[in-house]
Amino acid sequence: MLRTQRRLDRLEGSGEKPLTMNRLQSPGFRILLWLALLALPAAAQDTPAPDSGDTAWMLVATVLVLLMTLPGLALFYGGLVRTKNVLSILVQCFAMAGVMSLVWITFGASFATGSGDNAFIGDASKVMLKHLTPDLLNGSIPESVWLTFQMTFIIITPALIVGAFAERMKFSAMLIFTLVWTVLAYIPVWHMAWGGGLFHHWNVIDFAGGTVVHINAGVAGLVACIMVGRRQGYPGPNLAPHNVPFTVIGAALLWVGWFGFNAGSACAANAAAGMAMLTTHAATATAVVVWAGLEWLIHKKPTAVGVATGAVAGLVAITPAAGSTTVAGALVIGAASSFLCYFMATKVKHMLKVDDSLDVFAVHGVGGIVGAILTGVFLRDGALAEGMTVASQTFAQIKSVIVTIVWSAAAAVIGLTVAKVVVGLRVSDEEEMGGLDRNLHGEEAYNTEG
Repeated sequence: MLRTQRRLDRLEGSGEKPLTMNRLQSPGFRILLWLALLALPAAAQDTPAPDSGDTAWMLVATVLVLLMTLPGLALFYGGLVRTKNVLSILVQCFAMAGVMSLVWITFGASFATGSGDNAFIGDASKVMLKHLTPDLLNGSIPESVWLTFQMTFIIITPALIVGAFAERMKFSAMLIFTLVWTVLAYIPVWHMAWGGGLFHHWNVIDFAGGTVVHINAGVAGLVACIMVGRRQGYPGPNLAPHNVPFTVIGAALLWVGWFGFNAGSACAANAAAGMAMLTTHAATATAVVVWAGLEWLIHKKPTAVGVATGAVAGLVAITPAAGSTTVAGALVIGAASSFLCYFMATKVKHMLKVDDSLDVFAVHGVGGIVGAILTGVFLRDGALAEGMTVASQTFAQIKSVIVTIVWSAAAAVIGLTVAKVVVGLRVSDEEEMGGLDRNLHGEEAYNTEG
């Protein structure tokens, strides 16, 4: 009170008028106060807020895509190899989840999503995600959620490749190869397709990763299995899957997780996500029926591994088209992919004597190519960019496929060569015979003595 009185005394002595109740009640002050109160909502609107529905959906989609690798792909691949190598597959999938997450956080996201001025690569402006703040948005969702969603894509893409050289490659060589390939192929192709690069300039449609993920990984897998060489005893009955239920369960998890992969690529809980979910399921269901039908006609017995592989072929092919195709188009894409992947996996690769252990190129490479090209053929109304026709769109899709094939193959050769020089690519004959689980990881999947 004493300080207040002294302040009033100083104001009176200086001629300055204190802020009294009379002044607070003056008409002029009231007008200013009302104007300030009216401006508050407008000021609040200046700070954008994330859409809670979109954010919730993208959180779920991110979990679904991670589920595709762990445990979906791990079980799908793990069941297809022999008992002595199942742990090696599981460890490789887990390793990709760890290593590629760090790659994305430290520099991958920056060079993928950075400035669109360069047609092939981004820049270092977002290294270590230094631009990220809690309230930064990407569209209607937090940037942190979007970055984590994209992180699950860089995890599964190199994990797909490990199926091509399963049961014979050194773990250390696998780490070096996938790291180099990811830097040289995955990140640049991501930028070309989704970061404002070359494919964007061509108006290429790749909704969820036909070029970025599947053609990219499939081609790298083909190069890898050729450079590493065939397994001992290939081809032969001793290479049969050790646990078909694992494979079917893994395929089922992939099917469910793929809804996050494709529908999540809409980056919102909206009509585009709904259509992507519908077309994804339609193509996959068709692919399962076609693959089983082919087995039934040719071998008289539809197999569990067959229907699981057919499902993946349909999922792969619809990935680039999920956001732009019609339902009828999805049926055709699923059927075409299943048909061509079936003959590649069961006939062509054996004719060429290529030991693509778990049909990475046969399913992801061929399925990705089919889907990417047919994306330009089967389009919903309004899906074409201004100035594009079905013919020009299809041509753009073909160009993107060719660039991805050449780019990924070159990066794979470089990555495998580096790994070969540093540690060597292949385990010894004795280690291969004894199994990678025991010789590389010091464990066995099944305790037969218990």
